[in-house]
Amino acid sequence: MYEAISRILHPEHSDAQGMMIFAIFGMLINGYAAWQVSGGKSLNEKVVAWHLLEDVLGWFAILIASIILQFKDIVYLDPILSLLITSYILWGVFKRLKETLFVFLQGTPSDIDLNEIEKKIKAVKRVKSTHHTRIWSLEGENHVFTTHVKLQNISEFSEIISVKKEIKEILKTYHLDQNTIETELDNESCSI
Repeated sequence: MYEAISRILHPEHSDAQGMMIFAIFGMLINGYAAWQVSGGKSLNEKVVAWHLLEDVLGWFAILIASIILQFKDIVYLDPILSLLITSYILWGVFKRLKETLFVFLQGTPSDIDLNEIEKKIKAVKRVKSTHHTRIWSLEGENHVFTTHVKLQNISEFSEIISVKKEIKEILKTYHLDQNTIETELDNESCSI
């Protein structure tokens, strides 16, 4: 943006031929790369695909500008185009910033109902309550689940294993990539 504003204040002629060559190569290379990552579902893949698509659109705009500059020397066209492309990229950055911060701050994914999971776990025989239950996303696609389960009426270790197996069966329906289940007996208190 600084360079573009500087060129608006102090106009220079653009090399239309060079712009056209770079635009064609830029569209081909970035277009192929965008196509390769377009099917990704993780936040990282989506951001990379978005960035590559922005590059393709930017190179296309440069190609159009270079064609215009072949016929008419408009010294403000290139810097104004640079400002527009930069503004578009910044808009994309701010649009993805919320989603990225949500992952960084370990927000609960919108496609999973934490209260529903807790209700199902509390309905398991010998489960008295749950606490410190959390779900967060590693990168927008793979989710992690942790909970502390307070048990009651446990007389044998095999009963703890049975409760954990039943809880893990419940969790399978939510497609969680990792889960941690901490168990506590009647007379234990959580140290966290």
